[in-house]
Amino acid sequence: MVIPGYTYGTAEVARSPVSSEDLRKLQQAVAMTDEDIRYLRMAGDVLEDQVEQVLDLWYGFVGSTPHLVYYFSGPDGQPLGDYLAAVRRRFGQWILDTCRRPYDQAWLDYQHEIGLRHHRSKKNRTDGVQSVDHIPLRYLVALIAPIALTIKPFLAKKGHSPEEVEKMHAAWVKAVVLQAALWSYPYANPGDW
Repeated sequence: MVIPGYTYGTAEVARSPVSSEDLRKLQQAVAMTDEDIRYLRMAGDVLEDQVEQVLDLWYGFVGSTPHLVYYFSGPDGQPLGDYLAAVRRRFGQWILDTCRRPYDQAWLDYQHEIGLRHHRSKKNRTDGVQSVDHIPLRYLVALIAPIALTIKPFLAKKGHSPEEVEKMHAAWVKAVVLQAALWSYPYANPGDW
């Protein structure tokens, strides 16, 4: 299935300025271990057929929060339905990529691409829309909470033990924080990241 604007692993994605050593240090900073990677893989299997329900929850939250849906609005101030739908498809793939992709150079490059797509340097270009040209960093950071916390009930729906659910959830939280840290790169002044 082709997802418009999903350019993971293609030549359209520039190399991340973040080194693999910086990534390793960030993984250590969020206490991500090999065990977490195993539990992320498990989470991917659990979430695979629940992606649309997860997105319904997240989109319901953003859509009912005027100052958040604003960043998907057109010049008339109304939400752009096609834009929201296109981003939703990529967001669904992001859930699976978070759980299943190896955290290698291609993954690191795409995290940088995601950061650029939220920042004024590249926002709106992927979908060719006329929308608000920048999402402030504060919302990338603040949205860690709903994206990290609301996933747990979905992880508990497949009969795993409470301990396994906790470990999948902890791994998910670490992965979301790690990615938000990487997405912040375009927002930092040279030398500040």
